[in-house]
Amino acid sequence: MASVGKIARRTFLIGAAAVAGGVAVGYYYYRKPFANPLEADLGKSEVTFNPYVKIGADNTITVVAPRAEMGQGISTTLAVMVAEELDVGLDQVNVEHGPASYAYYNAAILEEGGPFAFFDESMTAQAVRSGLGVVGKLLAIQATGGSASVRDGFDKMRQAGAAARQLLIAAAAQKLGVAAADLETANGSILHKASGKSLTYGAVAVAAAAMAPPAEVRLKDRADWKLLGKPQKRIDMLAKVTGAPIFGIDVRLPDMLYGTVKMSPRFWAKPVKANLAKAEKMPGVIKIVALETNYGHGFGIIAQNTWAAFKAADAIDAQWADPEYPLSSDAISDVLKQALGAKGSAMRDNGDVDTAFADAPRERMVEADYAVPYLAHATMEPMNATARFKDGALDIWCGNQAPTLVRQLCANVVGIEQEKVTVHTTFMGGGFGRRVEMDYALCAALMAKETGGRPIKVTWTREEDMRHDAYRPAAVGKFQARLGDDGLPVAVYMKIASPSMIASTLRRLFPSISPLGPDKSIVDGAYDQPYTIPNYRVSGVAAPVSIPVGSWRSVGSSVNGFFHEGFMDEIATAAKIDPVEMRKKLMAAYPAAVKVVEKVAAMAKWGEALPAGKAKGMAFTLSFGSWVGEIIQVADTPAGIRIEKVWIAADVGTALDPGIIEAQLISAAIYGLSAAMGQEITFADGMVEQSNFHDFDAMRIFQCPVFDVAILENFHKMGGVGEVGTPPAAPALANAIFALSGKRIRTLPLSKTVAFA
Repeated sequence: MASVGKIARRTFLIGAAAVAGGVAVGYYYYRKPFANPLEADLGKSEVTFNPYVKIGADNTITVVAPRAEMGQGISTTLAVMVAEELDVGLDQVNVEHGPASYAYYNAAILEEGGPFAFFDESMTAQAVRSGLGVVGKLLAIQATGGSASVRDGFDKMRQAGAAARQLLIAAAAQKLGVAAADLETANGSILHKASGKSLTYGAVAVAAAAMAPPAEVRLKDRADWKLLGKPQKRIDMLAKVTGAPIFGIDVRLPDMLYGTVKMSPRFWAKPVKANLAKAEKMPGVIKIVALETNYGHGFGIIAQNTWAAFKAADAIDAQWADPEYPLSSDAISDVLKQALGAKGSAMRDNGDVDTAFADAPRERMVEADYAVPYLAHATMEPMNATARFKDGALDIWCGNQAPTLVRQLCANVVGIEQEKVTVHTTFMGGGFGRRVEMDYALCAALMAKETGGRPIKVTWTREEDMRHDAYRPAAVGKFQARLGDDGLPVAVYMKIASPSMIASTLRRLFPSISPLGPDKSIVDGAYDQPYTIPNYRVSGVAAPVSIPVGSWRSVGSSVNGFFHEGFMDEIATAAKIDPVEMRKKLMAAYPAAVKVVEKVAAMAKWGEALPAGKAKGMAFTLSFGSWVGEIIQVADTPAGIRIEKVWIAADVGTALDPGIIEAQLISAAIYGLSAAMGQEITFADGMVEQSNFHDFDAMRIFQCPVFDVAILENFHKMGGVGEVGTPPAAPALANAIFALSGKRIRTLPLSKTVAFA
């Protein structure tokens, strides 16, 4: 397997051919399976059937769930897929993340990367999805993101369990001298009812693993599911509530050193001069080294303990060059607004928008400008990684969302082959896209080169973490609508300007690759919504601001959910149409959307008379394949606006674990509400002004509303879960505040305009 960078470059260059079906890169190569990474590290009397299943002679069953567990429950759901088809209980399996391996590539994360809405099932859209699946195999990136893990694993993981079960039955049939069709499985055993004889899986595992894989893998019908479709006990919960050392920050190794980093407070800027003398002489400090990666410049402090490293970092006296981007938030905002004057790339352009607006009377026009700020990920566990570079090999322990990228980039930075890098992926205290980045791992790897073979745990301070993120990009938008005689919009034009997340990510991870074409993420959540409007254009403009931006929970939809649904509410107000009824009419061509809106409206008793000082607002977004409606009720109190209740209805197509889905919808909504209420990253003198939770706070427990969640399964395709509750949260809240107070707030955070209790 070539490096991801080389394959990515090749794939971009032959993208059209790859999308056509992968012919240009070789059908055989595409179809050839990756080697099973488990074969290299099996225990005594343990065998593997495929990259997801190991069974020992003692009947120990291990399932590899190769996606990052950051609290979203993915390790449980993936394990259940295998357990369901293997015919064992979840309590009978051990679950591991597994090694970094191309065998665990995530194809689904790319399949919806084309310029098509999820509901677009045209021949062209389907061909592009198929082609991007080919690209996913060629890139072979093992990654967790895009709310894609369950969709990607649904077939793979079930087939892994089913194939192993079929082999075990075949081996048992040989050993017992009976027909395979006469055998049944249950709870890790194989039973021949006629004779009463039984064998454990472990008793026949060696013989089964030596057999040829079955030509056809038979999966259970949904009606026969025992585990899938039902809430399961989370496999990570006991360790978390008992404080087990499962996170990256918990790693302890013999003879370990400790460290931290002090990176340039101005992104990409080099130190003009630096005085390290005071820091180097501080107690416990061993060495201070210069750091330079694709993320920028700074210093790594190696010490006897973490506190000594932190204090030494504070003592470094450095002056940094001017940044390449505007110095202040106001100046950055000016660049974004200027970008709106440039010609955008239209991702949706139905009808004739220019003609529709040409003769529009003023009384039929609705116009608004919206804006959102940069946002940090603010994971509860700050960035950290432990690395050991010894005898030409690198081991690295960290929570991460892309193990194969950790392996590749760390190998490059220390100058060794990827095969000499072992990535130990831990649980993580939050990810939200932040741990797709590699800066924490790269710094630890570089510092490990300076420790003479001793391992070093590098922990970032909260301040360093907050001020050196790949932020959710700031964005501005200009919106226009023309109303028809019935009040419904006959023309809508949305133009959004934002720094390009794709270009920014490539600069950090694959600087040799130049981005081609428009950045779809700028308009995600606006161009791909299930509204039927005769003349409908959504355009995006990449603004030239090089502050690092990256994936933040729900990515572009986190921006455009607020923009699109806030403006739709304005259209309903101007037309004097109920917001729920307007959405139902505009989405009538998409029954899944209408059913979601009807469900959430019924749950919230939309339209009922409320006491004075209370109001509701609603929003709907389709993101990552799931159709989600949210209604928020707010109350005016002497202490400020109180969010009292949130109703959520989500159609995810197929609900594999309703308990986890409900938890993720609530979690994502809280994440979105936290940002909407009071979060923003601002700049002064080229540096981030926020430093910790005191000035980048999240919703507190006493502010958290009551949630009521309904999970629907009407749409015929499975959607994602982890991010989809975030996009509707901000607009539903803003729309509720408008209904309460008459204040139409078009800029986040809302706390700039109103106070919250």
